[in-house]
Amino acid sequence: MIDIIPAIFEKDWDEIVKKIELVAPHVDWVQIDIADGSLMPTTTFLEFTKFASFGFAQDKQLVNLEAHLMVATPEKYIQPLIDAGFKRIIAHVEANDSRLFLDEMEKESIEAGLAIDGGTPLEQIEPYLENLDVVLVMMAEAGASGLVLQSENVEKIRAIHASFPDLSIEAEEGIDEQTAKVI
Repeated sequence: MIDIIPAIFEKDWDEIVKKIELVAPHVDWVQIDIADGSLMPTTTFLEFTKFASFGFAQDKQLVNLEAHLMVATPEKYIQPLIDAGFKRIIAHVEANDSRLFLDEMEKESIEAGLAIDGGTPLEQIEPYLENLDVVLVMMAEAGASGLVLQSENVEKIRAIHASFPDLSIEAEEGIDEQTAKVI
């Protein structure tokens, strides 16, 4: 099955709300990109409590929220994100301690994933793949929008799918009508 999960990379709360409201009627999931300047120089909106009131209307969830943590210590964001209503958290394998993140996520009842950046060798994420709910393959370097897809990262998707055919695989960056067909 193929799902489209819009990713929102913003510092401004009003822009986040506007973008979620724009796509929520059309998708089941929305990804919120989170950066605190520790893994990459970029920072985004970090007041997670605001998401708690946004995701629900009359006891009905508008859209499932997924966090893409582009941070060095993702484990410190797990509980605040869960408290805010996020249903899936994805950290980067390039973070300080992927095993600590996954061990902490194992205690929770939401989905856990790891992302692999465009230039990172596949071997770095392979030891974790069998314990993930989802893997996110960055098709370019993480940390900005509108980047060009690096075709060598399509091979990462093929290799992961060949070894773990039931693992959900997400792809992000450089995706348009043409590159979506390749992916």
